[in-house]
Amino acid sequence: MMNSNALLRILLLVLMAFSGRFSLADHAGKAARTAPADTVAAPKVFINTGFENASPMNWDTDAEGRVIGSLIYDHERFAQNRANNHWHFQVEAQTGTDVTIILQNFDNIWNNTHASPISKQSPVVVSFDNKTWETRPAEFLPDNRLQIKLKMSGPSVYIASIEPYRISDLDRFLARIKNNKLVKVSRIGQTSEGRSLEIITIGNEKATKKLFLRGRAHAFEAGGNWTLEGFVDRLLQNDAEARKWLKRYCVYILPMANKDGVARGKTRFNANGYDLNRKWDKPADSLVAPENFYLEKWLRMMVSTNRKPDLALDVHNDNGGNLHVSRPDGDIKKYLMNMAKLDSLLRKHTWFTEGSTRPGFRNPGTLGEGFMERFGIEAAVYELNYEWVEGLKKAPVAKDWLLLGSQLPNVFYEYFEEKPGR
Repeated sequence: MMNSNALLRILLLVLMAFSGRFSLADHAGKAARTAPADTVAAPKVFINTGFENASPMNWDTDAEGRVIGSLIYDHERFAQNRANNHWHFQVEAQTGTDVTIILQNFDNIWNNTHASPISKQSPVVVSFDNKTWETRPAEFLPDNRLQIKLKMSGPSVYIASIEPYRISDLDRFLARIKNNKLVKVSRIGQTSEGRSLEIITIGNEKATKKLFLRGRAHAFEAGGNWTLEGFVDRLLQNDAEARKWLKRYCVYILPMANKDGVARGKTRFNANGYDLNRKWDKPADSLVAPENFYLEKWLRMMVSTNRKPDLALDVHNDNGGNLHVSRPDGDIKKYLMNMAKLDSLLRKHTWFTEGSTRPGFRNPGTLGEGFMERFGIEAAVYELNYEWVEGLKKAPVAKDWLLLGSQLPNVFYEYFEEKPGR
């Protein structure tokens, strides 16, 4: 039961409130204002990585308001190798805002050696509508970081290392060509995470020569996909030249070997941490590298049915742009002559100027060397420079890769030309 003193105090507080001398609400407000804050101000810039092919990264803003983006390394399963060549993210900020982004974690390890994928020449590509992309310069910082500065001309902008080519882009491409009478799309297996692997066949399989092309063994190398799309589109124009080309050779393409890595925004390895352009000197493990296992299964079927490819190229991206000539043990004189011919034709018909690897170069375990040693197929790795195209004097975007692809049909036509007495 309340005593008389407590009741007297309550009545006094009520009288004071009515008289304006004391406010319970004011007292509560004063207490709230003096309480310690339990939140911090929201950043003026937001980095979105919640979409297809976005790069895994952590980010924060420093005291100067700059975004510090820490890319998450892509690790190899059976080695200490790690890679970060891929960045693809969306910046959201108020239109007119000046944004500075610093990307870090470029201390890659390859073949037990530290190597950086960035330099003073490294550009970025940007798009304010996720459709039209353009290259912008980036600043290489002394501590192996890359700084990007831009003004927001809209509420969001996409930034990437290479103009993206996603699984959805491939799906649209396949839907566009699959009903063409010159095209056959065949499912040959699946990736580690169950995504479909396709072989695209272009032309008449009874043609004299057969060409095999593989794209996107490494997830960040989107230039290869743009090139293959440009190549197929040119072959399917059904004009006099295209009919001439396809009379001489049939084309088989595995367009995107590392779909899981592309979907997850990884740089190099498949979902199991396996490099799909290594260990081709022995049969692929169906659990760790199903992408290679199903390709080998398809290739053995081609060999057994007398449809072995006469030439195989693995299309990649790097910052060198060379044709990587294979040099396995044995008599390879004829092969080296053919690669010299291919080099010459690429220079003649395309913007390719970088040339081929030197005689001392050896990269065992690649698709090029594995195809030659195990299947007797002349093969090479064709790297496309993603930083700078010397033949065009510019950093490349998709239209430049598409142009290269459209120039390749004539290269292979002359490559497969049979000379008298040969």
